[in-house]
Amino acid sequence: MFDKILIANRGEIAVRIIKTARRMGIATVVVHSDADAGSMAVEMADEAIHIGPSPTAESYLVQDKIVEAVRRSGAQAVHPGFGFLSENPVFARRLEAEGIAFIGPNPGAIEAMGDKITSKKFAAEAGVSTVPGHMGLIETTDHAVEIARQIGYPVMIKASAGGGGKGIRVAHSDDDMAEGFAAVKAEAQTAFGDDRVFLEKFIIDPRHIEIQVLGDKHGNIVHLFDRECSIQRRNQKVIEEAPSPLLDEATREAMGAQAVALARAVNYDSAGTVEFVAGQDRSFFFLEMNTRLQVEHPVTELITGVDLVEQMIRSAAGERLPFTQGQLAINGWAIESRIYAEDPYRGFLPSIGRLVRYEQPEEGEQDGYTVRNDSGVREGDEISMFYDPMIAKLNTWAPTRIAAVDGMRRALEDTHLAGVGHNVPFLAAVMDQERFRSGALSTSYIRDEFPDGFRGAEPDRRRLDVMIAAACAMNEIMAEQAGDPSERTDWIVLVDRDAHGVSLGYDEDEVLALELAGEDRVLRLSDIDWRPGLAQFRAVLDDQAFTAEVARTADGWTVRSGAAKARVRVFTPRQAELFARLPEKAAADTSKLIQSPMPGLVVSIAVAVGQEVKAGETVAIIEAMKMQNILKAERDGVVKTVAAKAGDPVAADDVLVEFG
Repeated sequence: MFDKILIANRGEIAVRIIKTARRMGIATVVVHSDADAGSMAVEMADEAIHIGPSPTAESYLVQDKIVEAVRRSGAQAVHPGFGFLSENPVFARRLEAEGIAFIGPNPGAIEAMGDKITSKKFAAEAGVSTVPGHMGLIETTDHAVEIARQIGYPVMIKASAGGGGKGIRVAHSDDDMAEGFAAVKAEAQTAFGDDRVFLEKFIIDPRHIEIQVLGDKHGNIVHLFDRECSIQRRNQKVIEEAPSPLLDEATREAMGAQAVALARAVNYDSAGTVEFVAGQDRSFFFLEMNTRLQVEHPVTELITGVDLVEQMIRSAAGERLPFTQGQLAINGWAIESRIYAEDPYRGFLPSIGRLVRYEQPEEGEQDGYTVRNDSGVREGDEISMFYDPMIAKLNTWAPTRIAAVDGMRRALEDTHLAGVGHNVPFLAAVMDQERFRSGALSTSYIRDEFPDGFRGAEPDRRRLDVMIAAACAMNEIMAEQAGDPSERTDWIVLVDRDAHGVSLGYDEDEVLALELAGEDRVLRLSDIDWRPGLAQFRAVLDDQAFTAEVARTADGWTVRSGAAKARVRVFTPRQAELFARLPEKAAADTSKLIQSPMPGLVVSIAVAVGQEVKAGETVAIIEAMKMQNILKAERDGVVKTVAAKAGDPVAADDVLVEFG
């Protein structure tokens, strides 16, 4: 076994690898860029080596710097994590030539499966079911349109070297293809240094299901069952689970056998994932093979009890798998929510800045569920524009799927972030939806359920009760601490502008009781954990624990319960009567402005002062976190001013173009 390994990665996956290596008694070395100098991974590792500026092309993707760091540290092996150099056969071969172990599959397997075009040809030759498409290289937009017509729309445009949801577009027409082909080539060149693109038929209402495989250097290969990754946004996975609620045992066994057969054909000898697109009828087609550890590997670990990072290290060291296929079984259900620094209220655009607050749910066994939180940042860390905006991967396990979902609802409630936009409210909204809870998933789920984007959610009865109870309790606590408790029992609680009559009092056990006037309901609020200044209000409402995010306002509170957020005010009846007479403040008119939806760099401005612009025409392109965002005119107009130029850094809401 190795004495020391180098981790050629950053963020949560570097932290994840360090934890397993530490448990195995293996020393760790991490490399880091300027931006990551004070990172959690650098703090945790036994050694840290600086490898250059923040851009990945000048640090994490530079093989010479990684190899030199291995030499300097005396590490015997390199774990590449995912992304960066993890699926680069040239890098794997170089390490091999230097006598350094690569903690991943052999270079031949990476080469055969790592390239999307080659892997599809290889799979077809091996008898694996594949999606119809054009696997040859496509050089021009006209050629792409011609092929798309032959395949039949809708068609998926994919970067051959793609991964992580980048370099993928769906075209529904010739115009979509013309625009999308150029955009995918540009994104692929930026993200992967390889602009090759291929096309394949887009399966209607598909599901994304993958099989985890694991092999050693002695010809032993097993699968560790399936994961469902259908909840995606812009082809980036957001919520994953294991096993899939779609599959029956026969389909699960067939997919597992096919994945193992494909892995065996390339002498696979590490952790890898065979991805399938599946129809609602349980038909399935090979999509690609990821020759690395997957982001969503924790859900597989939770249902099998197998540490995949440990098995990768042991395989690279030449050890045999410690189990056979027959010794593996599915135990319970696991859900993973990816927590991103992105603003769901702004179309999920990346949000950068300092993580001012980060309160995490308690890990380990809870009341009927288990929590695991894989995070690579701490309170006070900077979310950089140079890398993917992932904050954490929050996982829950329970004996049943619905219990795991309910556990995730509670774990998300117990997560508090401030300083950057984040998608926790969106994740909470999905957990509350009956469609998700029933397991009726597809890759179009987010588009189907949130066609106009995410605007939060209306509170259901339980969420509304939480908001009312929390506001009343905080009002009572603050009055008591101020030494001026009101003896009034009747209040009007405004949730936004909806009025709810409430009577307050204490029962015989000194538990705060709220009687909702006109509803013949009494809410009993106990075990309150809150004091002025805290951002989370914890309590038990009618025997059910909850956590709400709270903030003081001039005349009340802002309360968020799950995806529902509201201004909550506790008034006397007279105050409520006067408040109702106040006019609502009108929102500012921004209809004539094109504003940057996020912090980033201006790639191009496509218009000039005095130019007539038609609705739908491209006005500007903004780039952040390796993704290009095309801003288009929403209506016809004439350009009055242009406030930015290519290369300018911009903040969210900065005005780029104004129409007259």
